[in-house]
Amino acid sequence: MDRPATAAQLIGQAFDAYHERFRAMARATADHFAHRRWEAMHRNAVGRLDLYNATVQAAVTQLRRVLGPWIEDRDHWPAIKTAYARILARRPDEEIGETFYNSVTRRFFHTVGVDPAIEFIWFDPPYLPQGRAIRRYPYTPDLSGLMARLLSDLPLGAPFADLPRDAGRVAQSIQDHVRQIWHTGHFQALEILRPILYRGKAAYVVGRVLRGTRLHPLAIALLHGPRGVTVDATLLTERELSILFSFAHTYFHADIQRPSHVVGFLRTLMPLKPIAELYIALGYHKHGKTVLYRDLHRHLKQTTDRFIMAPGTKGMVMAVFTLPSYEIVFKVIKDRFAFPKSATRRQVMERYKLVFHHDRVGRLMDAQEFEHLTLARERFDPDLLAELQQVASQAVVVREHDVVLTHVYTQRRVHPLDLYIKEVSPEKARAAVIDYGNAIKELATANIFPGDLLIKNFGVTRNRRVVFYDYDELCLLSEVNFRRLPQATTYEDELAAEPWFAVGPHDVFPEEFRTFLWFPKELRPIMEEVHGDLFTPEFWWAMQERQRTGQEPDFFPYGAHRRYPATEP
Repeated sequence: MDRPATAAQLIGQAFDAYHERFRAMARATADHFAHRRWEAMHRNAVGRLDLYNATVQAAVTQLRRVLGPWIEDRDHWPAIKTAYARILARRPDEEIGETFYNSVTRRFFHTVGVDPAIEFIWFDPPYLPQGRAIRRYPYTPDLSGLMARLLSDLPLGAPFADLPRDAGRVAQSIQDHVRQIWHTGHFQALEILRPILYRGKAAYVVGRVLRGTRLHPLAIALLHGPRGVTVDATLLTERELSILFSFAHTYFHADIQRPSHVVGFLRTLMPLKPIAELYIALGYHKHGKTVLYRDLHRHLKQTTDRFIMAPGTKGMVMAVFTLPSYEIVFKVIKDRFAFPKSATRRQVMERYKLVFHHDRVGRLMDAQEFEHLTLARERFDPDLLAELQQVASQAVVVREHDVVLTHVYTQRRVHPLDLYIKEVSPEKARAAVIDYGNAIKELATANIFPGDLLIKNFGVTRNRRVVFYDYDELCLLSEVNFRRLPQATTYEDELAAEPWFAVGPHDVFPEEFRTFLWFPKELRPIMEEVHGDLFTPEFWWAMQERQRTGQEPDFFPYGAHRRYPATEP
């Protein structure tokens, strides 16, 4: 038996099973959308999150069963890698297959850093938006007719409630927008991604408007109501698409044969969006993490700045640092948590897993989890290194030439809200305060209570969206006991430094929120005016009642002003 070839074949079969199952789940999601099976659609989305790790573990078990102790010898793996590379060369999804292989090797060897002898490194496919991934529609003066044909071509498995109306709406939106930006209603063609993207209860058709060497992004949001499919909104700016693909949303489902071509197409629409985030948004979160790792190391080779403590108030649970020239923060769990934090290290990790599996509704930042991430010691500011050794020695190992982060989370760097409102104009500060309240309410609707509502735990994205990023006290809203503050009955009770009444571990008193609302004085009336209900237990009780009665919330990654009128939910 040619054991390297056998091992490579077993890994290849496991990867093939993974990606076929991944695509089958996307097709199932499309079918659920076609038949309005929203609960099944949600279960499918959650179930896919664990598909990758389960398939990798099954591959490891199979390798051990077939090849025994032989497979545990690192010296055999260069030959396995060579044999596996020949298998990948015939696949349209080879970059995903590389990451899958690397994941298998790490289940055996727990590699610190990267071992190029047995792992694939620095491989990037050509991100070309071409081939069968695109459907092209040349311009005609009858733009409504063109849009009717485009919408009719979509394999939705369900009819439109009013196709002429929706086609006319989309055509008018495109016509008005291109006239505004190009001063003419004429353009060359529309190019549309063949894969339809599904998330939540919506489907999205993503494309671009072409005129000569210019292009403009396009996304059409579709809902399926009782009378049929309707167009809910037409998105026509890079900012709108960037929010649609935000790192604070859960992942899309799409049946994609060649991921690199889809990513290449999306990259033309959102050139500022990191490639890693595009893969992650499409559900390839493990490969997105690989791309992030490779991009970080390329960046380190091209720059000289050092890692420093991240701007903002220091956390009690996490030590957070960043590279000024790179839009990522690195978060390691501290050895000990400052009072009054009572969570354990395991509980903090469980809360990150909760966020991974939960609907993030555009308000919870995605986090990538790394083990044994190795970085050059010379790139760390000495003060940062000393601090990490002092507060996070369990997660940070300093060696002669490098620093090993045995366990670390990465997130996109955002502007801490407590700093943001001090540094921007009064108008932007006011908008941020309002969106802060919106974020809390949207999380509550999704059965999430942030726990610690201090504004230092919230940040503002490049698109001026307020998001939450500190998860050490996050929990399900249904687990919280919201209470009204008891009235003091004696003068001594009023002056007591500690509560004079019993307080349980899950008790929360919303009326206390305003006493430490942390905003500058001039911004507090705005919060009271727009979101004063957050300071009442009635608001939180109502949110919990919605959860108990199964009222499914609808979240839209665009403003209400973008929705067409009289569109069915």
